[in-house]
Amino acid sequence: MKPTISTLIEPYRSISIIGMCKNAGKTTVLNRIIRELAGGGQRLALTSIGRDGEDKDLVTGTKKPGIYIREGTLVATASDLILRHCDVSREILAATGVSTPMGEVILLRARSDGSVQLAGPSATSQLARLREDFFQFGADVVLIDGALSRKTLCSRSVTEATILCTGASYNKNIDTVVEDTAYYCRLLTLPETGDAALRRATAELDDPRATVIAGEQGSWTLPAGLAVPDALRREEAAGARSIFFGGALTDFAVKPLIMSSEKLEGLTFVVRDSSKILLSPDNFQRLGRRGVDLRVLDNVNLVALAINPFSAYGYHFNKDELMARMEARVGLPVINAREDAI
Repeated sequence: MKPTISTLIEPYRSISIIGMCKNAGKTTVLNRIIRELAGGGQRLALTSIGRDGEDKDLVTGTKKPGIYIREGTLVATASDLILRHCDVSREILAATGVSTPMGEVILLRARSDGSVQLAGPSATSQLARLREDFFQFGADVVLIDGALSRKTLCSRSVTEATILCTGASYNKNIDTVVEDTAYYCRLLTLPETGDAALRRATAELDDPRATVIAGEQGSWTLPAGLAVPDALRREEAAGARSIFFGGALTDFAVKPLIMSSEKLEGLTFVVRDSSKILLSPDNFQRLGRRGVDLRVLDNVNLVALAINPFSAYGYHFNKDELMARMEARVGLPVINAREDAI
């Protein structure tokens, strides 16, 4: 018997839900968590990185499920949405001082059951602070509706656990959905570096986008304009074991390394978090074949993959085939976001 979503997240007090694309099933998963936890006596708190809960997607124009909450739920959302699109009776608890295009984010307690729309903070520090505000107002579990494009907001500094949603809306080709989802799962679950010297050096950087090489000679911050292949030939890089890339690790950045004759085997490439890895699967594999290990400073605790066999664009996959193929490719619990799927 497959575990329920509530069972998978039971050990955690803060959970983010991210999607591979629009209409991947994030709101469906959020509503399932609300329903599954409703009878357990836990007080939930909700917010969102982007806007969520609207009847129709503002980008694609497709119909979306609303967010239905129970009395006592804590919500942080933009003031304009409270006035126009939240039909619950409410108690205003605090103004957060966080601005959005739809007004200041307000923290409230629902005094009745009803529907809400969410639009919350977009910065890591703001979300972390809001999470603590939720706990101070009595929340037992905090749920954050996130986005794959903002993976940094799903790091453990913000939430203890993350659920990734994927499905037919990502692509009409089931092979593409499975392969790309498996790749993103691999990126999200990259381990954290254990190089203490590199961690100390990155914590002291004046320029967070700088490149740092750590090894037998200690830590060395590369001068601006010095390419990594050239730096590896310098005396300061002798015995290099880790290279921290402060900016994005892109195909353009790694191509000279892949094509170079420099010995890469045994090196560890480190980025701040998986949102900084913008590599194609091919170049990711090429680095692996050259003996490079990829790690992060702050990782994501990905606890489940939720699949949605239905597309918002009028087609669907066979739910059993999608489930079986995902389970074969990812080392995670896989759940069907749509209980009524074909």
